[in-house]
Parts: sequence; structure tokens; C-alpha cells
Amino acid sequence: MNIKVIAFDADDTLWVNEPYFQETEKKFCTLMEEFLPQHTLSRELLKIEIENLALYGYGIKGYILSMIEAALKVSDNTISTEAIEKIIGFGKDLLNEPIELLDNVKEVLEALQPHYRIVVATKGDLLDQERKLKKSGLMPYFHHIEVMSDKAEEDYLKLIKHLDIRPDEFMMIGNSLKSDIIPVLNIGGHAIHVPYHTTWAHEHVEINLDHENFRHVEGLKDVLAFLG
Repeated sequence: MNIKVIAFDADDTLWVNEPYFQETEKKFCTLMEEFLPQHTLSRELLKIEIENLALYGYGIKGYILSMIEAALKVSDNTISTEAIEKIIGFGKDLLNEPIELLDNVKEVLEALQPHYRIVVATKGDLLDQERKLKKSGLMPYFHHIEVMSDKAEEDYLKLIKHLDIRPDEFMMIGNSLKSDIIPVLNIGGHAIHVPYHTTWAHEHVEINLDHENFRHVEGLKDVLAFLG
């Protein structure tokens, strides 16, 4: 491998994210339980979230709007203003969650930084992701921060062009096969999958990957076996 740039996903690769969304969803479902049972409401919320991605993109602000839309829909527009205020409060609480780094993050970044350009390539709301990065204390490790509206092949090609490298000189490390791994392999890059114990339903894919540029590890520290 002739890797020059290593990109890290942020949410659930560098720090905890999805469990906070799941806790918020439980609070939302409890608030709305007079209208629908939790599993049905969760499916309706996910459907609305996915439909809204083209409008709002990824991130907490779009999630808040989707919760409000779901509340209006399942209540047939009878939801109280007090309940809407609570939903907005759930979203603000989510925005203010602490940044909890995952195991060995700083150790891995410190080991790789002298040898590669290290970047963040993450989806989400720009303001929110910048806030998380500042709170994480990880900013000094990164050469470049890319908050992407999506992680399709064309998005990675645009990033690689900006970094002035070839696809085979790029490696992506992340927890989502759908967003972090498959598109990068498809354009000729390298990718390492570091699974996280919980993943947003929209990111689930059922696939067995067999690719010469693909590696799977159980924990972030294990990437050093290929890159250290």
C-alpha cells in the first residue's frame, strides 16, 4: 500500500453517538405512547427521517424536525404545544451531550500522525460536528476536516481531488459498511471497518465483502497492525 491520507469517520468511530440518539428516541416514544406503540412509532420516525434526508441532510437538527413531523402525523395534528416544546428540548439535550471518546482513539492518532496526513470525513450538520471536534480535544491531530452532505462515491472523489491524491493513496476508517467502506472500495481506495455495537438502521447493509483493499478489525487499535 502507498497510503498518503487516512480519513476517519467521527460518530461511533472516534466518539459515542448512536446510543444518544437511541436514548432520545425512547424518550420521544414514551412521550407519544398514547398515539402509537413504541416499535410502530420508531418505524414511522425512521421513515420520515429517511424521506427528509434530501431536505435536511444528516444531523441532530434534521432529527428534531423529523420528530416534530412524526408527532404531528401520528397525533393527526392534535399534539400539544407543550409536547412540541419537550421534543425541542430532547433535541437540545442531544446537542449538549458530552463527547465520550472511544477506546484507544488518541493512541492510534498519535501513532499515525507522523507518517500520514490524517483527516476527518464525516456526515452531519457542520456546526454540530465542528462543536464535537472542538470538545473532543482531537483537532490538533487532523490535517483537514470534511463534513460531508453524504458519503457516496462522488463525495469521496471530490474529497480525494481536494487532497490532491489518487484514490489508491486514500484509506477510510469507519464503522459503517454502507457509508465508510463500500463507496471507497468502489472508487479504488482502501478501507478498514471498525464495527460499533449499535448502528442506525439506515446504515445497515447485509453483505460479505471480499476485496483486496478491505480489512476488518475488532477495535480501533487493531488498525495499527496494517498501518503502524
